[in-house]
Amino acid sequence: MGSAADRGKDSSRVSVWLDRRTPARARKADQPAGLDRERITAASVRLLDAEGLAKFSMRRLAAELDVTAMSLYWYVDTKDDLLELALDTVYEEIPAARADTDWRDRLRELASSYRGMLVAHPWASALAGRFLNVGPYAMLFSYAVQDVVRDTGLPMHCQTGAVSAVFQFVYGFGTMEGHFVQRSAQAGLSQDEYYGQALGAVRADPELEKIIRPSEAIVKARGGDTVEEMRERDFRFAVDLLIAGIEAMGGRSGDQR
Repeated sequence: MGSAADRGKDSSRVSVWLDRRTPARARKADQPAGLDRERITAASVRLLDAEGLAKFSMRRLAAELDVTAMSLYWYVDTKDDLLELALDTVYEEIPAARADTDWRDRLRELASSYRGMLVAHPWASALAGRFLNVGPYAMLFSYAVQDVVRDTGLPMHCQTGAVSAVFQFVYGFGTMEGHFVQRSAQAGLSQDEYYGQALGAVRADPELEKIIRPSEAIVKARGGDTVEEMRERDFRFAVDLLIAGIEAMGGRSGDQR
């Protein structure tokens, strides 16, 4: 079978969720007491939230759990296994859309919940682009999105485009927002303080100030007294804009190809 490291390099292994093998060490009867995949995965999420993806390691996780690093390999073969498990776990935070509501409201709910997950876990967006996202909770989210888009009235050949328009937008929006929240916290500042300092630095540079001057009227017009309020207004309007586009396309004949 080879070592865990060798198996981690197996190019035919594309996802922990598609690998039906039991981790090599876990085949033995005398597994370490007090550990299981659920506890290890939960600790991985906590550590990723606290320290970020770059600092995550099996050794650091083992210290968090007060076990040896080798103990973790009873339950997973590689660090990527754990990252994939952690990613799927945070998809569980996205609640199912209410089945008895209009598709527009369900789409808003799913978009908002997806954004919230990405902001709460800034490391998740990098992993979502790295893994297949075929874990049980990620698939439930995918099914919920497909159910909503099926109810939009769009012809079938347009539905994947609608999913991309809405949820790739949310992915980008939530990723940028999560990074901003994280940078503010790392600087020991509120989001408003961080934004104010950044804006002040730009305005203090004559060349940069000339570039941003035309956009100041737009920023003022969008309203909101705080960064969070301004961002919320932008997000809601953007989602409504996408919904309006879906409505318009759904109202046309199904011959757009």
